[in-house]
Amino acid sequence: MKPEQITVIYGTDPYSMTERLLERIALADLIPAGARIALKPNLVVAKPADSGATTHPAIAEAIIVYLQAHGFKEISIMEGSWLGETTEHAFQICGYTELARKYRVPLIDLKQAPTVRRRGGELDLAVCRPALESDYLINLPVLKAHCQTELTCALKNLKGCIPDAEKRRYHNLGLHRPIAALSSVLRPGLTIVDALSGDLSFEEGGNPVPMDRIIAGTDPVLLDAYAATLIGLESGDIPYIGFAAGLGVGSAELGRAAVIEINPDEKPSKPFRLTGQARNLAQWIEERQACSACYGSLIHALYRLKERGVLRKLPGPVRIGQGFRGVSGPGPGIGSCTRSLQTHLPGCPPTAAAIIRFLKAL
Repeated sequence: MKPEQITVIYGTDPYSMTERLLERIALADLIPAGARIALKPNLVVAKPADSGATTHPAIAEAIIVYLQAHGFKEISIMEGSWLGETTEHAFQICGYTELARKYRVPLIDLKQAPTVRRRGGELDLAVCRPALESDYLINLPVLKAHCQTELTCALKNLKGCIPDAEKRRYHNLGLHRPIAALSSVLRPGLTIVDALSGDLSFEEGGNPVPMDRIIAGTDPVLLDAYAATLIGLESGDIPYIGFAAGLGVGSAELGRAAVIEINPDEKPSKPFRLTGQARNLAQWIEERQACSACYGSLIHALYRLKERGVLRKLPGPVRIGQGFRGVSGPGPGIGSCTRSLQTHLPGCPPTAAAIIRFLKAL
């Protein structure tokens, strides 16, 4: 798998989606025989995946089944939840305790693990020893917004591999530089992003937005640069992306990315059950049979426009969905299905960042 490759699969069944994704990227060929493999989900809080906060356990389950079927025996799941949460509780509530029992895979609470010192960039860092001792680390972040860093995805998920005292220090250091420094020390072999329904505005969940996709890549910097556009941001909005690129962790140049969609014609269309802030944003949308991938991009874009104080300047409701195919009339329309409207943004689906630029220009 080349560093510039980003592979995307759409759907609503995370287990089967992950199965297809692993076969497509031929994961077994990427891992040395006999390797000690560690899975690092995002279990920052003890909340189920449908909250928009944590990695869906079915993704981890599909990976374990695949690895065991290919003869890999030393597999573990490791995490260190955020300050004020016990990892043991998060493992249980998020479905990983049962998963570990079912497949006889050990759970490692990194809060209880010994640490070692490593130099990352200009910083001296404490890192949990088990994360460094794995031969092949598979990073399983959730794509969601973050109240301090704007985005949490591939790079920031590694923060669960440091002790609590170090987490406090990262905040004192401003988060961005230490996150980048950590990524130069702890390098996953593969990142698989849960972009099923990450939170709109906060890493703790509560405002999940249906995006219905899983994304894989080996360059965490490029993945984060790409992921940022999906929630209405640019890589320049997130300093740790540029810092990590400067440390040689990967590339932030989206022009280099080769995005491969496994099933572009299978984007799911379903009733949208939005909550909280996401539900309030729906009042700006006229939706007719929209795919969740496109609709989720629009929700993220409208949230960013609201943050910037320009949402109320929109000329009218934003139209989206397959029900607008062949329908003429005023726009604005989002996505290729609305091409018959007077003004529309093409794309299947367009990114939230592209939607923002389009709507601001009206």
